[in-house]
Amino acid sequence: MSSKLKEFLQRWLINTAAVLAATRIIPGIHYDKPLDLVIATLLLGILNAVLRPLLTLLTLPLLLVTLGLFYFVINALLLYFVGNIVSGFHVDSFWAAFWGGLVISFISLVLNSLTGTGNSRVTVRRGGPPPRNRHDDGGGPVIDV
Repeated sequence: MSSKLKEFLQRWLINTAAVLAATRIIPGIHYDKPLDLVIATLLLGILNAVLRPLLTLLTLPLLLVTLGLFYFVINALLLYFVGNIVSGFHVDSFWAAFWGGLVISFISLVLNSLTGTGNSRVTVRRGGPPPRNRHDDGGGPVIDV
């Protein structure tokens, strides 16, 4: 299996798990059959890849003024749109889509970080801080937690 196909399937499974979690958490989002959920997540992924960049460009002034918070509105609109297109996937209101978009974004971020998919990375090191170079002038940003 090629790495591109594997990465696509992994992202799609993560997106499906996130939307499934949103259907369990948010009362206004539900589906009739599991196939409807799969179709809805596939369409949502396609819309995020194709339509989201265009919406981001068109709403750039709003994104700048709101310091990026308008992304949540874009996510909600795309989720609400998918709910109107896929007959077995239901999003009852814009606010259900808004909260569902937040849940989907958070769960996708966590799962992508845990699996290393996409640009999200979490590194866990055991032990103390790395040894410091005696000639280090401290000019670079270092955050030890």
